[in-house]
Amino acid sequence: MTTGISTAPRRRSPARTFLPLAIAAWLILEIWLLTVVADVAGGLAVAALLAGGLVLGAVVIKRAGRRAFKNLASTFQQAQQGQQPTPQQPGQGNGLMMLAGLLLMLPGLISDVAGLALLLPPVRAWISRRAARSLERKMASAPAGSFGDAFQQARIHYPDGKVVQGEVIREDRPGRPDDPDTAYRPPLAP
Repeated sequence: MTTGISTAPRRRSPARTFLPLAIAAWLILEIWLLTVVADVAGGLAVAALLAGGLVLGAVVIKRAGRRAFKNLASTFQQAQQGQQPTPQQPGQGNGLMMLAGLLLMLPGLISDVAGLALLLPPVRAWISRRAARSLERKMASAPAGSFGDAFQQARIHYPDGKVVQGEVIREDRPGRPDDPDTAYRPPLAP
């Protein structure tokens, strides 16, 4: 069965190439920074910093989860009353708050600084706007045959405006009679 998607090999993106190297460098830098702080302030201070980051991260994640549940309940109440739910402002979501808590819980000082920076509302709003713009650009420039075009591939448009749902079955190989692909298939719609 073919889907119409090109099988030509795709070029590997630079982010996918350098991401493992960046993660390894980040881990080495975190370990090195922890040893430097342990030499200067002592092992007990490093243990206290790591424990404090763990506790603060857990508190941030719990607070973001409660806020998400409260927002969900408020949206359901507004929908039941027939009101239009109020749209959220950029940077007011809980995803970046949970990411901040996760970064605080990870052992290391660089991840703690990044988590603390994400707790600041202007930083969250800036990152949220950048991520939204980047996602819009990616969706607008999605090539044919990609995930963004998948819904259009599932439809056949006729000139008179009618849309017919369908499935294309193409036999590329000779089938055996006992092969499940050659068995009777009922129609898609009654």
